[in-house]
Formats: sequence, C-alpha cells, structure tokens
Amino acid sequence: MIGMRVLLMLLALYNPFLSHGFLLSLEESNSAVKETGWMPRHIVAKDESGTVVGVVPLYLKSHSYGEFVFDHSWADAYYSYGSRYYPKYQCCVPFTPVTSPRILLRDSLYKDQVFDIVVDALKYLVAKSQVSSVHITFSSENERQNLKEKGFLQRIGMQYHWTNRNYTCFDDFLMDMKQNKRKNICQERKKAKHWDSFYTFYRNTTDNMWGSPYLTREFFHNMGSKMGDQVLLVVAEEGDELVVGALNLIGGDTIYGRLGAVTRKLIIPAYILKLVITSPSYANEKFPIKEFTVELQKQRKEEVAIEAAIELNLKTVEAGAQGEHKIQRGYMPVPTYSCHYLLDEEFSKAIEEFVVREATQMITVDAQRLPSYFRYLFDRTSFRNAL
Repeated sequence: MIGMRVLLMLLALYNPFLSHGFLLSLEESNSAVKETGWMPRHIVAKDESGTVVGVVPLYLKSHSYGEFVFDHSWADAYYSYGSRYYPKYQCCVPFTPVTSPRILLRDSLYKDQVFDIVVDALKYLVAKSQVSSVHITFSSENERQNLKEKGFLQRIGMQYHWTNRNYTCFDDFLMDMKQNKRKNICQERKKAKHWDSFYTFYRNTTDNMWGSPYLTREFFHNMGSKMGDQVLLVVAEEGDELVVGALNLIGGDTIYGRLGAVTRKLIIPAYILKLVITSPSYANEKFPIKEFTVELQKQRKEEVAIEAAIELNLKTVEAGAQGEHKIQRGYMPVPTYSCHYLLDEEFSKAIEEFVVREATQMITVDAQRLPSYFRYLFDRTSFRNAL
C-alpha cells in the first residue's frame, strides 16, 4: 500500500481522500478489494536511485459501480458487438467523486517527463493486460489538458460547490442571497441538536436506493481512527433516537460532503441536528458545538456544511455528485473532468462521437466564456449580485 509520507510529499495541495489513511481504510475494511470488484493495482514510479517520483491510485475493475462517471452504455455497446468491456482499469479514489490530481508527481525538473512516462505505462498496461480501457475520473483540469494530448477522450461532468466570500458568520451568507431564497432558509432554521449509528444509516440508504453497500462497518471505524482530525460528522435525532447522519471530511481549505443517510423514511418536519467533530482541536478551539433545528430534507446537510465552513474560516464546500437543487442553497456549478483511453480504435471513435454530443450543451456560447448549460445554471444562482 502506498505510504502516507510519499502521498503527502507528492501531492502539492493536500486532499484527504488521497491520504494513506483513507485509501488504506478502503482496503483493510474489504471495501475496495478484489472481492468487491476493486482490485488494487497502484503504480509507483521510481528513478534510478530508487526515489519515488510518481504514484497512481489504480484499480482493476469488473463493473462500473462506485465511480460517479457513468459508462454502462459503453459496456452495453461492447457486449452487443460481442466484445468484452470488463475488466477495465480505473484511476480514481473509490466511491469518491472529488476532483484532485490522479497522477501524483514529485515536484522536480523532470516532472513533465515523468508524467509522460507514467501515462505511456498506463496505455502499455491496457494492451499487455488485454483489458478494454483505462479511465481517469475526476482528474484535475491540468491533467485533462495533458491527457488529451496523449490520446485520451475527454468527458465533462458537473458538481455544485459553495465558496466562502469572506463571510464572518452564517447571517452574512444569508444577507448575500436573494430575498426569496434567504426567506426560505430562514423559515427552515429554528433551533440546532455515531460510527455504529452512521453505518446503520448508510446501510438503510444503500438498501433502499443504491443496492450495493460497498463500504463496511469496519471502514467507518478504521477511517475515524486514522483521520480523526479531518472528520466532520453531522447527526440528527428524533427524541432520543439518532435518525440522520451526514459524513464530511476536512482537507486544506475545503469541506468535502461525502455521505448522507437516514434510518428510515421520515415525515415529521423538524429534527434536532448536532454537529459532531471527532477532532478535539476543532471542537474545543475553532468550532464550539452549536445547536439548531432544521427541517429535514435531503439538501439540509449541505446548509450545515456551509455554516461549519464559515465558522472554521474554510474557503469551499464541495457537495459531491449531482444535485441541481443545491443551487438554491448557495452552491454554484463547477465542471468536473474525466479522461478515457480505449484500446479498440473503432470503439474509441464511436465513444469519442458520443462524448462530443454529450458535451454540446456545454459548449462556449457567450462573451464570459461560460459553457451554455453552466450559463443557464449561473443565471439561476441564489445570490443577489452576479458572480
């Protein structure tokens, strides 16, 4: 398994999901292992002296679940022509739709050359292993441009992120919003009130909605013990019973909204939420526990993350995959990128046509050089002043 010190050294802007603690927890808990369709095949590049100069988190996969960049139709097309799409290589953080570098490089004079060598090695690995493809999902924009030059197909997705515009408190944020949006949030907020409980929430949600609970109970305990300083857990209770949980991680200047789950379908309008931060330094010094009540709906966990970001003086909240409704909570659309290399040239051309058609709704059409669909979303922002 990749060493923590190596990862932190190679990654210029620290991301908690690329930490040794997170990746190791996925494997030690049997969440991302061969038996669940995630066979670790991490690449470690070394120079002649044995110094690590590059690391790639890589998995050999037998399915497309847990990636958040959907290619099931590609697999169907392969099978309809008698070809095999799986196994495939996936360069990503399992179950985690967070943008960050995927080819982690030591900062040196030879950084660009190492990148080229690593990418060529990935393409060689596809051919040698006789798999269909390699997919680099939620890559950085810089990687996207470089991978395009190396023959990778480009695909654009979308997420919603909240940015701290130098707010000193949550009320400052509310005053920055349009009156009708501010009024809606104010009407919802009234008064604000663990790992085993959260796993119960998670299993209930996956059983009812997703069907595949890849993360195990041991993963949450393991991650909590290894990453305590970076975990922000929000729970809600009905009476004395915990009924809702939302898991966030803190890395650098960002809160990453990761998982939200419930024990059952809830219909009573209001529940007590309590912020539970496993890091004593956060809880005691930076973020004393506050209590308030919010109406329980899916998007409310993102509102709590915003308040936590303001209190902790953090810059951004990344709310994860999907969810256009997040615009109403003050989140803004942000593009995400994935890059795909397919060994079969005919299929590669067909899928290239597909991703081009898919991206037509995001083509630049105005003076601000914002893609058309993103322009549409920006026009629906909740803020009084245009960004």
